[in-house]
Amino acid sequence: MPKAYTPELHRRRTIRLRDYNYKQNGAYFVTICVRNKECVLGSIIKGKMILSEIGKIVFDYWFEIPKHFQNVKLDEFCVMPNHIHGILLLNNVGVQNFEPLRNKFQHIIPKSIGSIIRTYKTAVTHWSKQNDYNFFWQRNYYNHIIRNENELNEIREYINNNPLKWELDNENPEKSN
Repeated sequence: MPKAYTPELHRRRTIRLRDYNYKQNGAYFVTICVRNKECVLGSIIKGKMILSEIGKIVFDYWFEIPKHFQNVKLDEFCVMPNHIHGILLLNNVGVQNFEPLRNKFQHIIPKSIGSIIRTYKTAVTHWSKQNDYNFFWQRNYYNHIIRNENELNEIREYINNNPLKWELDNENPEKSN
């Protein structure tokens, strides 16, 4: 039987900025990894990402986000073999169609980045289970608050060039040292 969550024992710490409102208007760069960084989303051949079946679902479901969160506009996005990168633009207008579940370990704020990513990951995982596909996300996700137009453009370029630089990527398990 699993042990109850104990903060001192499990040492879960947030990687989010303290006292920052992650549902406020702005641009956010997010990275979500596959569990154990397994390369199951596809392969990069000659600098081009070729999506697997689950990679296509990950890709398609990303573009469903604005249907569930009217406060979100999508910007650049790419699927890599074992992770995804995307830019979400939040504008707090409209009503959310899907209210995420809350549990005693975390408090998900409606229309926040956490709410959006949790809903996205849950949708992909649900499809995976319904289709007997053995796929799991890594716990949590990485985010960066984009502070200005110059930074936004640099991150867009990074996302667009990511497949071309896969051989050098630290997330690539076959990376040449």
